[in-house]
This record gives sequence, C-alpha cells and structure tokens, in this order.
Amino acid sequence: MLSFRLPRDGVLELVNPLLAFGQIIVSVGLMAAILLQSRGAGLSATFGGDSSVYRSRRGIEKRLFQFTLLLGALFVVFSIATYVLTRPVA
Repeated sequence: MLSFRLPRDGVLELVNPLLAFGQIIVSVGLMAAILLQSRGAGLSATFGGDSSVYRSRRGIEKRLFQFTLLLGALFVVFSIATYVLTRPVA
C-alpha cells in the first residue's frame, strides 16, 4: 500500500505508509478526545446556563485535557516527520 503526496514541481513523492497510518490513528484519537470534552458553552450558557469561566479541571476531565494536548503534540510531530522523511520518486 503506497500513499502519494501531491506533486511538487512535477515530481511525485512517496509518503511512508507507517507514518501515514500513525497520523490517521492520532488524528482520529484527537477528534474523539476533543469531542469528549464537555464545556457548557452551548446555547444553554447563553440563556443563563452553567457558567464555566472560573471552573478548574479535576479528575478525569484534567486527564482528558492532558491527553488531548499530548495527541495534538503527537499530530504535529507526525506531520513534521512526514514532511521531512518524504522521498521523491524518480
């Protein structure tokens, strides 16, 4: 299974499949972690709902926030590694 990057100056470049797979897994995990974080910032907060301005994170909410930061950093590392390690196909 080969992944291809968009041509740059007419040269097709191969993307390492392991890096591409890792980036996909990290991105799916990052999306799930972001969606699991519930903040009262919806329409209910507009009409006098629960205020979350001065609330501190505790317990599982704090760990989920830290996990989200870790996944974001991993995504950046995978993106930079994919860019740097991509080799042109002659």
